[in-house]
Amino acid sequence: MNPVVFSFDVEEHYRIEAAVGHDCPAERQREYADRMEACTRWIAGALAGAKARATFFIVGQIAGTHPKLVRELAEAGHEIASHGWDHRRVHRFTPETFREDLRLSKDALEQASGREVIGYRAPTFSVMRETAWAIDVLAESGFQYDSSIFPVKHDRYGVPDAPRFPFMVRGQECSLLELPPVTWRKFGHNIPAAGGGYFRLFPPAIMRAAIRQTLRSPTGLPILYFHPWEFDPDQPKLPLGRLSRFRTYVGIGKSRKRLQKLLARYGSVPLAEAIKALPVDRGSLPVFELGEEEKTSRKDRQGDAKFA
Repeated sequence: MNPVVFSFDVEEHYRIEAAVGHDCPAERQREYADRMEACTRWIAGALAGAKARATFFIVGQIAGTHPKLVRELAEAGHEIASHGWDHRRVHRFTPETFREDLRLSKDALEQASGREVIGYRAPTFSVMRETAWAIDVLAESGFQYDSSIFPVKHDRYGVPDAPRFPFMVRGQECSLLELPPVTWRKFGHNIPAAGGGYFRLFPPAIMRAAIRQTLRSPTGLPILYFHPWEFDPDQPKLPLGRLSRFRTYVGIGKSRKRLQKLLARYGSVPLAEAIKALPVDRGSLPVFELGEEEKTSRKDRQGDAKFA
């Protein structure tokens, strides 16, 4: 049976997409940075308690401000991967500026961790059809896998007709191994059940059902994702609109216990290790043309879901 992978997207709370455009004072930014470090250390402790290892997708600037934290995570056996340089969505780049963003983050994380960085996850899962060119830049920049394509419908992200399990994604010219977050296929739709607000809002049984369903496939790899700020119920709240505030803060008071129960139930290995255990080689994985128009009628696609 394939392993379950816990992954953590590490950025200070003020960088989240819902807060883009809000002015966060420097003093409050420093407070969020301190809280990010404390929560990341709590996560590391929870992983150690479960004898589990994870993948940490870390914003490159954090490698400069918190190099000791990055080094300690790597030395504990966790994988260090890139979450961009300063948590900007891919939509805000050109291919040239995106290449520089990747270079900065990869170099900083490798210097801080002492390990090669081979994985990438875009902020807000922003590798989509309109940013298919990013796959070419990732491949050309030396990354071995991407975990940015979420096969669901959402108002901020998603490629709903993408495969649910590991596949080769083709951009405009290059291909790359793609590792999508776990979804639950139900009522003809892909229900997002991998983490974030879904982890905090939905009953835990939904995530467990998604994991069970994924593990039934020989190439099914359940990938979960979380953020350090999701385990900080006492943090200062950002001035968000009603919907964004609900999405951001719902269920935070229950998140620590939920994470510990999940770790105790499933354990975790880093993505770089999990892909080596897949029972097929990359040449036999399905190929998905990200630059093509969506083809919802094709039987080899695994559905979509209008779900927020």
